[in-house]
Amino acid sequence: MISYLRKRWRAEGGYREFLILAFPLTLSTASWSVQHFINRVFLTWHSTEALAAALPAGLTNFIFLSFFMGMAQYTNTFVAQYSGAGRPERVGPAVWQGLYLALLSGVLGLGLASCSAPLFDLIGHNPVVRQEEVSYFRVLCYGVGPFVVSAAASCFFSGLGQTWTVLGVNVAGTAINVALDYGLIFGNWGFPAWGIRGAAWATNISSSCTALLFVGLMMRGVYRRQFATLSGWRPDPELFGRLLRFGGPNGLNFMLDILSFSLFVLLVGRIGTVELAATNLAFNVNSLAFMPLIGGGIAAATMVGQRLGQERPEAAEYCTWTGFHLAVCYMGGMSLAYVLFPDFFLMPYGLRSQGAEFEAARLLAVVLLRIVGIYCVFDAMYMSFTAALKGAGDTRFLMEISVVMGWVLLVIPAWVALTYFAASLYLLWGFMCFYIISMGVVFYFRFRGGKWKQMRVIEEMPIVPAEEEVLRQEAKAGA
Repeated sequence: MISYLRKRWRAEGGYREFLILAFPLTLSTASWSVQHFINRVFLTWHSTEALAAALPAGLTNFIFLSFFMGMAQYTNTFVAQYSGAGRPERVGPAVWQGLYLALLSGVLGLGLASCSAPLFDLIGHNPVVRQEEVSYFRVLCYGVGPFVVSAAASCFFSGLGQTWTVLGVNVAGTAINVALDYGLIFGNWGFPAWGIRGAAWATNISSSCTALLFVGLMMRGVYRRQFATLSGWRPDPELFGRLLRFGGPNGLNFMLDILSFSLFVLLVGRIGTVELAATNLAFNVNSLAFMPLIGGGIAAATMVGQRLGQERPEAAEYCTWTGFHLAVCYMGGMSLAYVLFPDFFLMPYGLRSQGAEFEAARLLAVVLLRIVGIYCVFDAMYMSFTAALKGAGDTRFLMEISVVMGWVLLVIPAWVALTYFAASLYLLWGFMCFYIISMGVVFYFRFRGGKWKQMRVIEEMPIVPAEEEVLRQEAKAGA
């Protein structure tokens, strides 16, 4: 066993190479988790209603945002495959298509802000919670464009494997967000006390700063010369079409995934404010474990994309198993911690929170975290194998299966159980557990099927006359 681990550590695509690439991305996505975690803690200190409103309103905003974010982030696969194929001059134009998509999302986001009140009237939460939801959602819509620009521009660095740059920019953005949260939620340091609206503005300002940093760094002279990051600014209809072809299903999958998850949260909200707050607590705590998995997934997709660009599908498979081994070890540890020490993770929320409502929500969240502990390892399976499939271009299958399973295994059963049988909070969470376990198993078998090994998102290189003659001579010699 020890000799196997040593070999796997040193091998190409092994643990060492994966961790070098994934570690900054894991810290980067962990910084997002810290940002949201602190945001929720501050809102808990502000009011229970603000905490209850933050997740439904944030998720509703993210449903729209995730479609464009999923498409823009698929730029990472284009960058990875182009760099793996030794075609750096195509990297800059690929990133620019993602940036154009981001600008479109920003315009649509401004229009969505005007729908805030009617949308949350339909949801039907407690009037005080509904007012907080409208405020939070409307302001977040103003920041859609900068957020997607940041996602697209970061793919230039992650696709090339320059993940420390991604970490540095995201840590800076998190620091800005946390500082502004403290100022704008409570009115500290001379800022106005805007409550949940202040939290949304802090997020928007932070996203704008990270977008400017990523684009500015991408325009450095060394990148302009090698990767055409400035000269490749022109719209490329053919390349943009391919981004839509492969990134569109990825974005739609991401959006519908978030939609089914959001509908689940909204259904929980119909049970009661305490149950909704407890669900928010459990999901927010679990984001500390889940978000680093996203960083590992980006690393896996990058390694798979680069090796497929080099026409080495077996090496891409080896990288995927490497990432899977590490993800399972990590999530296995988190699973045990959730089951054995749930109060440890909930402790920060109670530092300045008082009252019977919060205590009731905390006691429910303890049980919910133990349910999360049941499906953690299957979450690792899901993230690892879907990352490999995305790195190859198998996004249509991902979209179709995710949509069907999200509704058939989660949303519809939860709605029926709640509407007709007055289901308990624990039964609804049982559906969530079964859904995630099933997703992990299905995508494992899709990966093992191997169809993804023949997929590519980049165009084939045209054969120049000299190369054509060489191929003809080789064919004659072989005959």
